Amino acid sequence: MTPAQRAAIGLGANLGDARAALHSAAQALAALPSTHRLTLSPLYRSAPLDADGPDYLNAVAVVETTLAPAALLAALQALEQQHGRTRPYRHAPRHLDLDLLLYADLVVDTPALRLPHPRMHQRAFVLLPLLEVWPDAVVPGQGAALALRAGVAGQRIERLVD
Repeated sequence: MTPAQRAAIGLGANLGDARAALHSAAQALAALPSTHRLTLSPLYRSAPLDADGPDYLNAVAVVETTLAPAALLAALQALEQQHGRTRPYRHAPRHLDLDLLLYADLVVDTPALRLPHPRMHQRAFVLLPLLEVWPDAVVPGQGAALALRAGVAGQRIERLVD
């Protein structure tokens, strides 16, 4: 049997009822086959980066899973579609965005999957919620997430109280 691996998943939405979409997605993540121990960060509100549209709500979920990275990514993309995700153009506003950020300490660079997620180390809306649920996370090739936090200090972000 394959041992469970820790994976971090970024959740984001800025269209419709973003809060409900993130909570629904978290429930769906917890119900994925071969996946357990979901821990969800608090929600954060952040300005879009490299995009237009309203502010985003973001969170990070950490799961233990025996799904392979490609299978986990496929499950995330299926959940996005179930929530009405379309991709009319790069960085378009969205009802739900699920990104596989980290999968253990794996480094993958294929057309279909890149781990760690590119630019995650440059995004406050990823690092701050990640640190709440995986304080000792390490971004392969970049270093400890805690040390990377200083590099995103100028980005507008607000921790929300549920």
